[in-house]
Amino acid sequence: MRKLVSMVDETGLPNHVAIIMDGNGRWAQQRGLSRLEGHRAGYRNIRPVVKAISERGISCLTIYAFSTENWNRPEVEVKGIFRILEEVIGKEARALHKSGVRIRHIGRLEELTPGQQKSINDAVKLTEHNTGLTLGLALNYGGRAEILDAVRRLISGGVPPALDEKAFGEYLYTAGLPDVDLVIRTGGEIRTSNFLIWQAAYSEYYFTPVLWPDFDEEELAKALQTYRRRQRRFGALPGQAACSEEES
Repeated sequence: MRKLVSMVDETGLPNHVAIIMDGNGRWAQQRGLSRLEGHRAGYRNIRPVVKAISERGISCLTIYAFSTENWNRPEVEVKGIFRILEEVIGKEARALHKSGVRIRHIGRLEELTPGQQKSINDAVKLTEHNTGLTLGLALNYGGRAEILDAVRRLISGGVPPALDEKAFGEYLYTAGLPDVDLVIRTGGEIRTSNFLIWQAAYSEYYFTPVLWPDFDEEELAKALQTYRRRQRRFGALPGQAACSEEES
């Protein structure tokens, strides 16, 4: 495993990686465990992946922890997921803080319980002055909801209609963060599932059948190698100077 990891050239790496962490339930089913045990294993896997991303000098990582559509799952599963999340956020925030990671919440807070909101706000406040990796926690997040919320803020703020993409981006949950360069989806599904649909407009995508709890540094290395082999042109032809995402 270490041989492939060591082969990855650190040049040409993405600035912002986003991960759709899929496959927890199937991972548990394959082992005769409950779906909640699969989610617990999946959340445990976040720390080593964060560490591997941080060590490579990548500045931003956003993980899809719970979508606005996940509320449609059975109530017992949803409650179990949030119980695990509260435990994980409280414990991991301290460890991530020691590593210099800055946590950002991305999504709707107002629909969560007061206890859940407090766990998230405490983690954000604890790490807000850190200068290492920025970890975006997309919790109760939906791409369409994000755009609608941004439009509502624009309307309520009386922003004039002369608005460009850069200015609009300041009203998104991810304001201040760079656009996503690479989206990784584990678990074998090939779709974006309403994740960062504005920020990932020019992203490269990497789909893998590996279930999220099994996604390790070796699998990350494969994704980054694939990214480095791609030519990002942002609408330009080969050989032309490509415009930036803001200009495209």
